[in-house]
Amino acid sequence: MGEQPHGPVLSFLVRHTWLTMRAAIGAELEVFGLTVPQFATLMMVRTSPGMSVAQLARSVGSTRQAANEMLTALERDGLISRAPHPTDRRTHQLHVTDLGRARYEEALPAVLRREAALEEGLAAGQREAALSWMAAVTAACGPQEDCG
Repeated sequence: MGEQPHGPVLSFLVRHTWLTMRAAIGAELEVFGLTVPQFATLMMVRTSPGMSVAQLARSVGSTRQAANEMLTALERDGLISRAPHPTDRRTHQLHVTDLGRARYEEALPAVLRREAALEEGLAAGQREAALSWMAAVTAACGPQEDCG
């Protein structure tokens, strides 16, 4: 898979890995009534309360329109709230509600357990090497807009 005469195409392998991990994590999140993008949104907004829709879209790698659609569902379910920005009337600040915080904290152990199960076959140091490689590639890309 991803093998070419010149060797593997790493970007394809990373994408394939992400899609298979996303499916595995998504199956865990179904029990909590969340999708992977919704869980990521709760995580990002919880970490950076008051972030804008544009900031969220960049953080989770989606378009502003897709982020707005997802936020509408999270807001409808009482997991996220939007408040007008105090100085920019075109922008809303995002906050995780108490219910959203509880749902995230309830789902997080299942996500971490599934990730740990996916990593069980790794040799010592492989996880750290993968994290280091991902950080280096991300840094090499520069601003997120440069790498897509």
